[in-house]
Amino acid sequence: MSGWEALEQPLATLAFCWRLERRDGVTIGLTSHDGDLEIGNVRYRAAPGVMPSAIRSGIAANGSDADLQGALVADAINEADLMAGRWDGAALELRLTEWEAPGEMWLLLAKGEIGSVSQKGGAFTAELVGAMAALKAAVAPSTSPDCRAALGDRQCRVDLAGRRKTVVVGSVDNVEVSVSGLVAGAYAFGTLRWMTGPNAGAVQAVVDNGVGVLTLADPPVFAVEADTLALLTEGCDRQLETCRSRFANVVNFRGEPYLPGTDLLTRYPGA
Repeated sequence: MSGWEALEQPLATLAFCWRLERRDGVTIGLTSHDGDLEIGNVRYRAAPGVMPSAIRSGIAANGSDADLQGALVADAINEADLMAGRWDGAALELRLTEWEAPGEMWLLLAKGEIGSVSQKGGAFTAELVGAMAALKAAVAPSTSPDCRAALGDRQCRVDLAGRRKTVVVGSVDNVEVSVSGLVAGAYAFGTLRWMTGPNAGAVQAVVDNGVGVLTLADPPVFAVEADTLALLTEGCDRQLETCRSRFANVVNFRGEPYLPGTDLLTRYPGA
């Protein structure tokens, strides 16, 4: 019996199942049933705070196909992880099954990524960004004097294996992070990934660095203790000269530094 035929039966034992996979690999399963379900080597835990009536979906081209709402589940989706942004960008699948025969009917109802997560009181709201979001992407990239690639991605192709460094944090004062043994400016526009402590797994943007201090774009969500480990990754200011002199990667530069801009049209004789 197909999934849609099962829905036409006079009596059905239906349960919603959510599978969420964070960018750091942590995966959980939740179900609207009052008992846990084992499907495909994943345990879908009973989550009474996430109810079918809390889902609403529609067809729109604004990049948001559905919203998922529910109460916090203490040991699965906790407040600390939400505040640290660990669930932002997580992959989500919503399926329908019969709890009497879990997995035999496995209808895919929605699929996408969690765009933004907001919290109010003891409940959270997660925006599900689905396939419609692809319609908002540009067909062709816009020209720019700066490189449009990110250091180390598939367009840039710079090998980051030797451009990462594990450091021990001495102290944190707002956005200033005390770290010794750095090359000044090497990690500007790069990233810092917390490896231990309450911020573990969170990635933050680095604005600039000296030989003994890092400046972050934003302060860490949680307090950082001395001797916390972090992983630093070099960054790039996306300028042609930097690409040439520091990375010797001009062949993969994704910008047009010599393309005349609109200011050419406004010039007057003798300017």
